[in-house]
Amino acid sequence: MPHILQPLIGYRPRWIEHALAGRTSQGKVRLLFGARQTGKSWLFRRLTPPGTLRIDLQDGRERARYERDPGAFTSEILARKERRLTIVVDEIQKVPALLEEVQLLVDRHPRRFEIFLTGSSARRLRAGSANLLPGRAHTYRMFPIVSAEREGFERSEVLPLGVPPGPGPRFANEPIERRLVWGSLPGVVGEPAARATATLEAYAENYVEEEVRRESLVRDVGAFGRFLEIAAMESGRVMNLTGLSQESGVPVATLRTYYQVLVDTFLGHWIGSYGPRGRKQLLTTPRFVFFDTGVRNAAARLPLSRDLLKTQAGTLFEQWVLLELVHRAAYLGRSHRVSFWRTRHGAEVDAVVETPKIDVPIEVKWTESPRPADARHVEAFLDTYPTRARAGLLVCRVRRPMRLTDRVTAIPWSDL
Repeated sequence: MPHILQPLIGYRPRWIEHALAGRTSQGKVRLLFGARQTGKSWLFRRLTPPGTLRIDLQDGRERARYERDPGAFTSEILARKERRLTIVVDEIQKVPALLEEVQLLVDRHPRRFEIFLTGSSARRLRAGSANLLPGRAHTYRMFPIVSAEREGFERSEVLPLGVPPGPGPRFANEPIERRLVWGSLPGVVGEPAARATATLEAYAENYVEEEVRRESLVRDVGAFGRFLEIAAMESGRVMNLTGLSQESGVPVATLRTYYQVLVDTFLGHWIGSYGPRGRKQLLTTPRFVFFDTGVRNAAARLPLSRDLLKTQAGTLFEQWVLLELVHRAAYLGRSHRVSFWRTRHGAEVDAVVETPKIDVPIEVKWTESPRPADARHVEAFLDTYPTRARAGLLVCRVRRPMRLTDRVTAIPWSDL
């Protein structure tokens, strides 16, 4: 594929593009899921050659035409004269019936078409029992920019991805405060503060309007709007559906549905608890975290300025670390997972990175001067699971790594 990785003005290289362009997925339909504005369309513009047929189902007229007659998709493509044609369909969930047409093309013309699909919601596909092309497609996920995708990034102490080739966003040394307040969406990174604020506020509003109302994912948009604001404020905490129901006036069963809407539209992640099931001393209620700190702040209607850090710095710092780890683990595959550990006796570790060979407990603190006492819960974890975990980390704002105990090292956030 000689067109792969050709330069595109204004483009930021992403780690996932090498998986999409590699030999593993050649001959397969490539289905890329991710929240809106994470860069899916830009990525496929980079990976595909001139003359690619691009179909954007965000376009209402295009969408309506294929909704009325899905077969027109196949008829139009077969009428093309190219011996080999690359096709990109954006937002495939808006017309799930097109997946049947894609399968038809792949089965009848296995070498003629190279097909890329994007989607920002899995809910409608599942609700409609859509054909997800079993055996014919490879599915990938895309997230906001992670540290390894920033130009100048040097190393990672945990879940290293490697660095994509070519220039990336020139913000590797950007202060952590910027990432906590405005997040890491590709369209926001590098924007002036006022413009980034406007972008995020519009994003939060448009998600309720476009993704929820147009896709009919929930019946009561007003109730969902109230839930969204409260859920954003609760992001990163252990879920308390009863308390959230009392505060929002939304029944617990409905709240569960609303949270699943956020997960299905890739606006957030469940983070489960660590440890064997049935261990009574462990709390098993999951945590939910928004997929980007900037979107979280906008959805919570918090002021998008550095003043926010006067009250939210510790909370946002912990969420940023969790998101870095969750997104990297997802890129590395199903053998990697991020969880948290909390006992009924009060011991708690913010994140546990689970890998095939070893697990790494990680505590997060908004401090420049960590102390050995800050490592006590990580030490408790290491004592509890000596066969799976032998050393732990404390991520903070220390300038360079420092040993806190024999088994726990404090590292700068930039070395995460």
